[in-house]
Amino acid sequence: MPKTANNLKAELSKLTSAPLLPADSEDSALSIRLQQYLKPQDIEQVWDGYRYAFTAHDGVVRKTGEPYITHPVSVACILADLHMDVPTILAALLHDVVEDTAITTLDIKERFGQQVAELVDGVTKLDKIEFQSASQAQAENFRKMLLAMSQDVRVILVKLADRLHNMQTLEAMRPEKQRIIAKETLDIYAPIANRLGLNEVYQALEDLSFKYLYPMRYNAISKAIMAARGNRKEVISKILESIKQQLLSFNIEAEVSGREKHLYSVYRKMTSKATPFSQVYDIYGFRIVVKDLSSCYLALGALHGLYKPIPSKFKDYIAIPKANGYQSLHTTLFGPFGTPIEVQIRSADMHNIADAGVAAHWLYKASDAQLTALQQQTHQWLQRLLDIQSESIDSLDFLEHLKVDLFPDEVYVFTPKGSILALPKRATAVDFAYAVHSDIGNSCVAVRINHDLAPLRTELHNGDHVEIITGSLAKPNPAWLNYVVTGRARAHIRHYLKSQQSTESAHLGERMLNQALRALHVDPNQISEDHWQKLIRDYGVKKKAEILSDIGLGKRQNVMVAHQLVAMTDDHAEKHTKLPAASLDTITIRGTEGMAVQFAPCCRPIPGDPILGFINKDKGLVIHTHDCPSVRKFKLDPDKWLDVEWEPESSRLFKTNLNLTVANQPGMLAQIASGIADAGSNIDNVSVEEADGSAYANLYFTVQVKNRLHLAELMRGLRKIPDVVRINRTKGNVAGNGKNSNAKASAQ
Repeated sequence: MPKTANNLKAELSKLTSAPLLPADSEDSALSIRLQQYLKPQDIEQVWDGYRYAFTAHDGVVRKTGEPYITHPVSVACILADLHMDVPTILAALLHDVVEDTAITTLDIKERFGQQVAELVDGVTKLDKIEFQSASQAQAENFRKMLLAMSQDVRVILVKLADRLHNMQTLEAMRPEKQRIIAKETLDIYAPIANRLGLNEVYQALEDLSFKYLYPMRYNAISKAIMAARGNRKEVISKILESIKQQLLSFNIEAEVSGREKHLYSVYRKMTSKATPFSQVYDIYGFRIVVKDLSSCYLALGALHGLYKPIPSKFKDYIAIPKANGYQSLHTTLFGPFGTPIEVQIRSADMHNIADAGVAAHWLYKASDAQLTALQQQTHQWLQRLLDIQSESIDSLDFLEHLKVDLFPDEVYVFTPKGSILALPKRATAVDFAYAVHSDIGNSCVAVRINHDLAPLRTELHNGDHVEIITGSLAKPNPAWLNYVVTGRARAHIRHYLKSQQSTESAHLGERMLNQALRALHVDPNQISEDHWQKLIRDYGVKKKAEILSDIGLGKRQNVMVAHQLVAMTDDHAEKHTKLPAASLDTITIRGTEGMAVQFAPCCRPIPGDPILGFINKDKGLVIHTHDCPSVRKFKLDPDKWLDVEWEPESSRLFKTNLNLTVANQPGMLAQIASGIADAGSNIDNVSVEEADGSAYANLYFTVQVKNRLHLAELMRGLRKIPDVVRINRTKGNVAGNGKNSNAKASAQ
């Protein structure tokens, strides 16, 4: 007999096997939840959505063997527990309809309205698009979902509820798939739930991920906690009664309850601190909920009078809330028998936000400042996601930055105006600068931490007063990527460097193209805009700069592009000015081209050296000396070589290597360093190696000089130092082990 919507309701009692959703009586699992806060006409809308979803999924069975409709109803139950509004509940019921059936988003919009259609679309995967890899598909789906979430946070609430129920029924999947989904949940979904303050969802996702990633460890810790609960029952009861009596003696109205750490947090503590389970004493703590803010601090004083506090274990998240809006007082006390006791103290309003997080906006229709502040913080975080997305090169880049930005632990620092800024642990001054504003980050040159100058890579700590010093000509340094930790900072730095490389490559590409055009006896100024527009269409790019940048990066050959431009005009001989076949095919290198021109580390050319340019794909133009050993390998590919020469005057310094053999005497290194400084040169790197018999030592320096003449002056000065036996310029990287096999050339 075919199933109907009415007889299917009998299956609703099977939906809620998870601890968050206890099973209810037949045909009322979802109804009871909705009746607690929705009007009858709203509930009828929900059942209309239920009937629509049931028809769409009719005949489809989940891997667990249950009818597919049980999944969207379970997701709706989770959101109903959070008292979400009607569009969100409808989106939960319909969230798989577009993805798995012939129904479209437009059909949803016509039946249930624009809001519901947008929520469903935000949760729907991009399965109609072909991606190069599974990781790219995953990254693009996250990107789509989080962009939709930035417009309406309910998108991620539906997705988190969807993921929670999928995790609760994950046993039906094969083990390999279980681990993949659990890892993804632990890396992305659980941190997002934590960031939005959905504490119960966050803990459930972590525990379920732990269960499938490390089943043996999960079972071992679960059994140990069960045993500890029984062993400590008498002590816990005594402490609970003592706390209640102490609060009563201070006339403080409070609800006192036991609070057990969830399994994954116990495991995380054991691994991070290398602590055996027997020494994890705070798996069981206490939560005190009082009526108002002032009672929180009064209760804290009462408890500190009952048991002595551990000074380093007190945190005031009321004065400085967490980024997800969480507020509470945390203190750890020396209990009876020396047992540490963790206690959380909060008001009823704080407790509501701690449980529901951003969903408290729907769960409690209050207009107090705390909820407003939480909404503002969430909005700011979503805006940061938009910033990261706009600065990210592609979806994989965005996902990497997002993972970095979901740190659970934070430090709180002060701006010069006294505002509090929350940053991830291990955040540096550069992270702080980009958190204030992208322009501040791009132009920062120094920092004062607690009024003292400090390096930009300095890690920040709670309570630091941070002031960024900027420079009008400053720009991001690629080395910053080695130590910044926030996704926002990484995205902005990479975007700037990518843009800078593109701009510099375009300038170089233009010079290379002009060189090729002149070699064909064509004046570059005579190439019309119409010819460029045709070439842009033929190449399928958006603008001329992309073609020039590709030439500069070695992705296109300048000669080929020049031939195509010239061939576009039939009367090229008449319209274009012919140039004499003079030596116009040499590119001048200034040394200030930035990332578009690389100086090969195998020979470290400096002005005055005869040089050649090699076009390397993605690196652009790489400059080698004529006698570089690497040149021989590429002689068979002459199309990639360019004739280049130095500009007569260059303002920058260039790196080169020196090898000195000196008497092994005290103070020799200091004398040589002083000689290098006196010659107006900088030391970039130095290493020392004792020669045979230890009477002599080899010193390897990387120094910065203006040109060959400057290098010769430097070497003459160093030769005057007593006990310098030999000095050579070496081609190649500085050898720290005396095994530099590259060619040596004495500077004359």
